Amino acid sequence: MSLNIYDRRERALVAAADVALRPIGAIRRAFTASRHAVPQRILCLRLERIGDLLMTLPALAEPGALAPDAAIDLVVGSWNVDIAGAIPRIDRIETVDAEWLARDRTGRPLAGLVRDARRWKSRAYDLALNFEPDIRSNLLLAASGARRLVGFTSGGGGPLLDLAIDYDTRAHTADNAVRLVRLAFGLADGPVRPGRLNVADAARAEASRLVRPLGSGPVIALHANAGRLVKQWPEERFRAVAATLIAERGATIVLTGGPEDRALVASAKAGLLPERLIDVAGIDLVRLAAVLERVSLLVTCDTGPMHLAHAVGTPVVAVFGPSDPVRYAPRGPLDRIVRIDLPCAPCNRIRLPPARCTGHTPDCLSGIDAGRVLDAIDGVLGALVTERATGSSG
Repeated sequence: MSLNIYDRRERALVAAADVALRPIGAIRRAFTASRHAVPQRILCLRLERIGDLLMTLPALAEPGALAPDAAIDLVVGSWNVDIAGAIPRIDRIETVDAEWLARDRTGRPLAGLVRDARRWKSRAYDLALNFEPDIRSNLLLAASGARRLVGFTSGGGGPLLDLAIDYDTRAHTADNAVRLVRLAFGLADGPVRPGRLNVADAARAEASRLVRPLGSGPVIALHANAGRLVKQWPEERFRAVAATLIAERGATIVLTGGPEDRALVASAKAGLLPERLIDVAGIDLVRLAAVLERVSLLVTCDTGPMHLAHAVGTPVVAVFGPSDPVRYAPRGPLDRIVRIDLPCAPCNRIRLPPARCTGHTPDCLSGIDAGRVLDAIDGVLGALVTERATGSSG
């Protein structure tokens, strides 16, 4: 099993760590009776960002279906705790903010997290699943004291696990996660069912108050912030798309974003007709999910709200640059991905972009004009009209 780590120095360090972990893993397995019966207590780790958690929804539905009487605990970053609370069949939510994932630098170092994970031993987990190919989260999995540990080996830490599988970089994140669960239960791979969120009635009532059509045209959400500069389509092109949708499609534009996005949202809506805009930037993720339920579609970059829209069944038009759609795109029947073919794209170098792509919009995004995005939007709107007509006639 090979390590899928881009940085050569980091890959060498993880490989050396794996060698050191082999005897530790062997000792652990010798003193821990591996239980293959239907587990009664299951621990799931998904520490990364909102999109990573949402792409794991289909996999998180699997343990509840395969072990209907089991208690299922989920460990997430604090930034995802509200969304985690809307995931069906989760009994307990634990928050862990790892320093290598917390963008505000407030996360805890690995040693402290391992100490915390040791406290989970009292819960006597039968099965622990780590959906991240990362040696650090595999260490937390081992510290939990679960009888059986299942995870990916491609980021290191495989020697600690009872079942360690390669992460398939040619497959979608959701498919990898579902395959992990099914192999843990001794099942073959199969079709992946979409995951869904249970949006609270209070959030839906708030969304109903916030989002009302301001005309006879479609209600279209626009999320301009990609979260990382290397994935950012220019806000002036978002603005051009919104202006055309208002002027030529009679659309109501719903501007979304977190509290940190207010400046970018202000830039994106500059010069647009205020009477056709609804600004909901700053609302929490659960209320955003309810807002996205109420719109015709979402226009966005490759970012967390893209996956949030997919999780509530709303079509998406997403602008992709360095990210590989095969691995990260939403896969709803009406979703559209807008990208251009370049020899270097998709490179998937999101956390460590090439030097020539830092500090500005990379070529794989600057080459996408507003017209291409508008064409994709028109395609989705046309499909929605057909869908409604077919449904009403049937």
